[in-house]
Amino acid sequence: MTISDTPQTPDNLSLPKQGFRQLIKIVADLRLAIVLLLAIALFSISGTIIEQGESIPFYQQNYPEDPALFGFLSWKVILILGLNHVYTTWWFLSLLVLFGTSLTACTFTRQFPALKAARKWNFYQKPRQFQKLALSTELDIEDINSVNDILEQKGYKTFQENKAIYARKGIIGKIGPIVVHAAMLIILGGAIWGALTGFLAQAMVPSGTNFKVNNIIEAGPLSQPQIPTDWGIRVNRFWIDYTPDGTIDQFYSDLSVINNDGEELKQKTIYVNEPLRYNGVTFYQTDWGIAGVQAQVNNSPIFQLPMAPLDTNGNGRIWGTWIPTKPDLSEGVSLLAKDLQGTMMVYDQKGDLYSAVRPGMILEINGVKLKIYQLIGSTGLQIKADPGIPFVYTGFGLLMMGVIMSYVSHSQIWVLQEDEHCYIGGKTNRSQVTFERELLGIIESLEPQKS
Repeated sequence: MTISDTPQTPDNLSLPKQGFRQLIKIVADLRLAIVLLLAIALFSISGTIIEQGESIPFYQQNYPEDPALFGFLSWKVILILGLNHVYTTWWFLSLLVLFGTSLTACTFTRQFPALKAARKWNFYQKPRQFQKLALSTELDIEDINSVNDILEQKGYKTFQENKAIYARKGIIGKIGPIVVHAAMLIILGGAIWGALTGFLAQAMVPSGTNFKVNNIIEAGPLSQPQIPTDWGIRVNRFWIDYTPDGTIDQFYSDLSVINNDGEELKQKTIYVNEPLRYNGVTFYQTDWGIAGVQAQVNNSPIFQLPMAPLDTNGNGRIWGTWIPTKPDLSEGVSLLAKDLQGTMMVYDQKGDLYSAVRPGMILEINGVKLKIYQLIGSTGLQIKADPGIPFVYTGFGLLMMGVIMSYVSHSQIWVLQEDEHCYIGGKTNRSQVTFERELLGIIESLEPQKS
């Protein structure tokens, strides 16, 4: 006899089903869901504490190996575990998938059966059944239809069979947990879809120039269609509003979306918390800098020199450049600026402070006339595309609705008339005191009908 000829007993046939049911039981375990949720929350917190998407030198400088943060968290650990891009790592996405699987299993093994049981009505046929209810009493009522009318007035859906009544209300409270689970699945799906198809980029763009999205910091494996190739951005103007004491009040960027032919498709002035959105891509105002300075030596053409940020050891931000005062570059001056308000400091070749100038002023130094025209600001933009956001927002909306629905009490009342005696009792899954008052009110309204 071959293996294929071996008869399949019922026990052999049921083994896969038993294994599958056991697996579903493990996945749907509330304790597993809580552990997964805590793990997701923990790693999400780490993603808000540890800077995301920065360069390797940044992590080397801020998370050295000696001394390591908390004794173990160094830049190597961060890079190995992917804590520099937590939300797109394979293990974080796996946690989301596993948590979603647990929610799905719990929904089908617990929530749907609970809803199905709540929708079924069963009649009490014997008085002793009312003894199991915490709230029950006995009345002398000849017409059971009067009880049915009062229950309907109280908003109950009633079912009557001969001398028995079953009434319920608040079935929406049983639907609420299912809506909550569905909302969480939509949120998880949106997060996963956003991680797979979204991207994050940064750009520091001088005022008056065009650029295309290319400095990608993070990108999902399916994000290529989201990266714009047939349009770009023109920074029409960048400026900063200052308070009377010289601190920054707000900085602005006047942006235009342009196609490859230079035609303007959309224009908007953005600032912090007011981004530009176009074709699924969002441009946020996040930073600023000084890109360059326009100057003139004697009667030369106006030329523009780039300015670079200088290391101040954490003592503010300063940009500087070197301006030649001779054609052979043998002499020149250093120009420093800390903001776009206009005041600049000029240092001679010895490194001594020579003078402070403002745009339009002419300064005589090294035998020439140096005129500073203006500082050119640059806008720092964070560029993001996340196709999962609509799903996440929809999920949160459903989540709030589901939570509200879950607070609705599911109340049940049974009535049985036997001879001249009427038995009435009920139970609820929450708001016990409110239900007791309601049931007592129903009983009191029936008391005048006692024989």
